[in-house]
Amino acid sequence: MSPAPARYPSLRHRCRSAAVRALALATAATAALLFAQPNQAPAPATTDLDASPVAVTDRQIAVPEAPMGWASWNAFAAKVDYSVIKRQVDAFVAAGLPEAGYEYINIDEGWWQGTRDSAGNITVDEAEWPGGMKAIADYIHSKGLKAGIYTDAGKDGCGYYFPTGRPAAPGSGSEGHYEQDMLAFSQWGFDFVKVDWCGGDAEGLDPMTTYQAISDAVAEATATTGRPLALSLCNWGYSNPWNWAPGMGPMWRTNTDIFFHGNTPSYNNVLTAFDRNIHPTAQHTGYVNDPDMMVVGMNGLTAAQNRSHMNLWAISGAPLLAGLDLTTLTTESRNILTNPEVIAVDQDPRGLQGVKVAEDTSGLQVYGKVLSGTGNRAVVLLNRTSTTQNMTVRWSDLGLTNAAATVRDLWSRTNVGTPGTSYTTSVPANSSVILTVKGGTEQAASTYNGTASFSGVVAGSTGLKTVDVSYTNNASTARTATLTVNGQTSTKVSFPPTGSTPGNISVAMSLKAGNANTVSFSGAPTLEGIVVRPLPGKNGTLITGTGSGRCADINNNTITNGTDAQLWDCTGGQNQSWQYNSARKQLVVYGNKCLDAWDAGTANGTRVVIWDCHGGTNQQWNINSDGTLTNVNAGLCLDAYGAATAGGTKLVLWACNGQDNQKWSLT
Repeated sequence: MSPAPARYPSLRHRCRSAAVRALALATAATAALLFAQPNQAPAPATTDLDASPVAVTDRQIAVPEAPMGWASWNAFAAKVDYSVIKRQVDAFVAAGLPEAGYEYINIDEGWWQGTRDSAGNITVDEAEWPGGMKAIADYIHSKGLKAGIYTDAGKDGCGYYFPTGRPAAPGSGSEGHYEQDMLAFSQWGFDFVKVDWCGGDAEGLDPMTTYQAISDAVAEATATTGRPLALSLCNWGYSNPWNWAPGMGPMWRTNTDIFFHGNTPSYNNVLTAFDRNIHPTAQHTGYVNDPDMMVVGMNGLTAAQNRSHMNLWAISGAPLLAGLDLTTLTTESRNILTNPEVIAVDQDPRGLQGVKVAEDTSGLQVYGKVLSGTGNRAVVLLNRTSTTQNMTVRWSDLGLTNAAATVRDLWSRTNVGTPGTSYTTSVPANSSVILTVKGGTEQAASTYNGTASFSGVVAGSTGLKTVDVSYTNNASTARTATLTVNGQTSTKVSFPPTGSTPGNISVAMSLKAGNANTVSFSGAPTLEGIVVRPLPGKNGTLITGTGSGRCADINNNTITNGTDAQLWDCTGGQNQSWQYNSARKQLVVYGNKCLDAWDAGTANGTRVVIWDCHGGTNQQWNINSDGTLTNVNAGLCLDAYGAATAGGTKLVLWACNGQDNQKWSLT
């Protein structure tokens, strides 16, 4: 929970997540127990000196799956004790959730009221927790399950700032006790710790450095006890954790709570959480974006909406963390939570995130996810409109050729055809359909041999690509490396053991059109090469200034409405890859944010920002033959303010004057 942004002063933010599958934080000590058009012929890759080209393997190495389990907050808020958790454990087992793959029981806020002994050790009320927290962890383990616990990054946690079901509890955070508390959690037997951000936010702590310190403490505890303790970073998407959280822990929250306790969850809450969770270049090799616990089975959603909820979490590879009171679980909700084919999409061993690949008509969105194996995809057809619609998925958008592939409906669990180019089906209003497309033929790929870095990598179009990385790691534990693409924000990549022969892991990379892409790994095991595969539904363009040679950019991969567009060096990152829809005249970034004239302004100097696409004329742009982009509402040109050319120069609207700071190329 945190104070709401100024634009929503009545809201209170909390972060409630659950436990994660047996993933330990990747560290030096544990060595990562964790878990378009076809490209043109490639230019020769730059390799380490004397590296001889070798064949790149197609053996996929499974990566740790997204976590599955249950967490206490949605149903119980801070009113938890031994008996509450025990009843949920028993209901969890009785419902057969473990057989479906669910295995974590996560105790959220309310277990601790901030008390410590003279040595600074956490103390709990043993009238509520007989035998202390070790006793409940032992009970969870006795059922063959894993146990999660909760704390805050600040001195005072969410129970102090936003008491919910209990009096305000000062001191209920771990600041000043990171090493001590993480060691205690591990010694008690917990397998997972979620660290919230109420105190961190109130104190103005820096998220990246704070969570790094907590991550280091988790690693130290793991090394001391030998029990992997997975860290969930929970700062509500503040400071863009998708840029820096991979490698600190296996999961990080990307948004505020799916709903605020005391309210009733809604399908709109689900859609908002889903939209904020799509950051595909961060999700890979056992690191996952977390849109928050599910509300399947809770009051507020219909059965169809619950199924759609599962579809969206599965296509995005999100943690499947149930939040309802399991003693009230109905047969219908149980069947939704345990559908094995939908779960298989979520848990796919390739570990990538699905992305929007088409939206021919506003509100009719097609999402595709690259699955393990060759020619396999998952698809969600999401109808956000108020009427039933026929929707189509095209193989060409999924990176497949026009060849026969088997389509399967995952809720009816039946094959529905073997078309060769596309599949069309009816999708109810405000609902979705989930499919798999299997046995298709992949579009042409480009292969590059090398041992650490690759230059001259070719992309037929700017946008997202699927890149398989072939390597050998004959150690017994994973190895963590740093990946950098074209100078974009780097990310940590985990390389699981392969044995003595090479294997592949997969990463989504955003490249720019042409042959000037550079991909480099630092600290990786021995690489054999990379294979770059197109994902044409994510093809976009760079908007390059004629006067500056720099590109229209959204700083630091920020997704917040109202973020200014600016000039920056052209890297081809997702924050620079724009899709232009000629019918709607929208320039779209991240799949759902439009280039927008702030507040529908029409004056010189009006800010140009990103905002949720809504179809207004202030989000419509004409691309003109003279290189200018004019805003339909204002009739003014997209302009680099003051004719400046430096990185960080803001983009504004200005009366068209024919100067180079108002001319752009889209490539």
